[in-house]
Amino acid sequence: MQRLLIAGYGDIARRVADRLPAQVEARALARRKAVHERVLPLVADLDFPDSLARVGGWADAVLHCAPPSSEGEADARTARLLVALERGAILPSRMVYISTSGVYGDCAGALVDETRSLRPQTPRARRRVDAERRLTDWCARQSVALVILRVPGIYAADRLPLQHLRRGLPVLRDADDIYTNHIHADDLAAISLRSLEADAPGGIYNASDDTQMKMREWFDLLADRNGMPRPARVSRADAESRIPAETLSFMRESRRLCNRRLKAQLGVKLAYPTVREGVPACSLPREASA
Repeated sequence: MQRLLIAGYGDIARRVADRLPAQVEARALARRKAVHERVLPLVADLDFPDSLARVGGWADAVLHCAPPSSEGEADARTARLLVALERGAILPSRMVYISTSGVYGDCAGALVDETRSLRPQTPRARRRVDAERRLTDWCARQSVALVILRVPGIYAADRLPLQHLRRGLPVLRDADDIYTNHIHADDLAAISLRSLEADAPGGIYNASDDTQMKMREWFDLLADRNGMPRPARVSRADAESRIPAETLSFMRESRRLCNRRLKAQLGVKLAYPTVREGVPACSLPREASA
């Protein structure tokens, strides 16, 4: 990889930029002119096709971090990116897509590997499935190596769900609780960089750590490490009226992600194997984490 195009310049893309080898030239699709000292911004927007004229014909690798749009069943942003790349005289040789483990839907707490059938239950997960299928078809047709990273809940010092605790919101009781999966943002950035290397095997990977944890345990850990009260436990029926709908939607899906392939085929060694290592290392003092 000598020339990297980043689509969707958020937190993970910034962490990738921090770790780029010196010889890599990087450009990022961004709505603003300033992104990172190592990255040249291409002021463009995947919602506006006319802004994508300069996207194609330059990069030999693409890191696609852009989330789908907030409406519909299809990912029009990915479709527009692929059209823009096709306009160039030279196509990238490698594509890495940051997807979501939500494509599996509810698995009733089962251990899930990459061969699991996709059963997305929310519109946002269905849009991710659409993006994965578009990328798979396009990359196969164009002989572009594709890596899809199915990512669970991302956390770091500045992206812990402490607001849930500050608001005094409850969690599900043991009988109704679900398994939750995690990856530290720095580990995801390192996985993304490894996936961009020319010798990284293409395919689909669960980009998750080794944590086996129910959601109530996760919030208890956050509370304990930040000197806050542990959340109350409620039944699923009570949760319907006490927990915001967006948060509650994540409490309807339970699965345990298997990351064996990530380690065996990509050779990934996690800096934070579980949240018990990651939270103490990244947690901020209570006053600074607001």
